[in-house]
Amino acid sequence: MSGYNVYFYRKEDGSCPVVEFLDSLETKLRAKVFGGISLLKQNGARLREPCSKSVGDGLFELRTKQGSDITRVLYFFFDGKEIVMTNGFVKKTQKTPPSELLTAKKFRADYLSRKEHE
Repeated sequence: MSGYNVYFYRKEDGSCPVVEFLDSLETKLRAKVFGGISLLKQNGARLREPCSKSVGDGLFELRTKQGSDITRVLYFFFDGKEIVMTNGFVKKTQKTPPSELLTAKKFRADYLSRKEHE
């Protein structure tokens, strides 16, 4: 069985918020996030808590914990077997910050709009 394709959303200017986020992480934590991305590639929509969780409106979070550090990378599914990761953050509160969800929704809308015009 073939897995899913994971893409990192790129802004119109070519910058990539997920790569910038990953680059900011300590090495062990970054490795753990990449392990989660690998699980996501294999399992897609079948990946559940504690690794992945729906945050509503078609958005999901990839959940990673290393020691006391907790990260989230937001993503959505596109066209069946494609997963688009939009942005990531280090979690400091119980709830996902609304600003991060808004950013993910904005990036998704931009991605879908550009896909439509390809």
